Amino acid sequence: MKFRAFALTAFTLLFASTLNASDEKAGDAKPDSDGYYSLFDGKSLDGWKVGDNADTFKVADGNIVVNGKGPGHLFYEGPVHNHDFKNFNLKLKVMTFPKANSGVYFHTKYQEKGWPDQGFEAQVNATHGDPIKTGSLYHIKDITDPHQKDEQWFDYQINVQGKHVIVMVDGKTVNDWTQADDFKPVKGHPGRFIQHGTIALQGHDPGSKVYFKDIKIKPLED
Repeated sequence: MKFRAFALTAFTLLFASTLNASDEKAGDAKPDSDGYYSLFDGKSLDGWKVGDNADTFKVADGNIVVNGKGPGHLFYEGPVHNHDFKNFNLKLKVMTFPKANSGVYFHTKYQEKGWPDQGFEAQVNATHGDPIKTGSLYHIKDITDPHQKDEQWFDYQINVQGKHVIVMVDGKTVNDWTQADDFKPVKGHPGRFIQHGTIALQGHDPGSKVYFKDIKIKPLED
């Protein structure tokens, strides 16, 4: 009986320790019933950091509004998983306006200016002159059909598990890519390979206006 009580106590302590470790990674954030943590509170850019051209990003009517000089990038630097994600499901809602160009970076890290050297860009572009459209893994696996229209909200999802990346638009898989064992980063993007890092939103140029909201992430086990 004493042994059973000791074992139960040890298990309880171990379980509590695991929960505490998870909570430490998330700070005060709590997941929803599906395990997703919100990265944007709909009111401010708390937990996010931007370098050059900071006025490209602002919050209005519950949205992150991206429209300014560019290029500029808004990096998640908040408490969820210590803003360091390897395997995850990322969900967000996006609305583009005519001739807009933007992107969602992952496996990246904060950079004061310029285009991020580290990480992948999931392109956001329905009608900009760049032929590489929404759903592309920029210069890794490009697609020419954006599967979305300007001035309409769409659901964007990026799933990363191991070396496998899936990009979805409105629940439809538009890009499915696995990094080969002999993969070498493409010219001009030496840091564009599977690793780990944070999430970033791109401000591309003065003519680009894009809205983001409902940004959520579900960290996954290795």
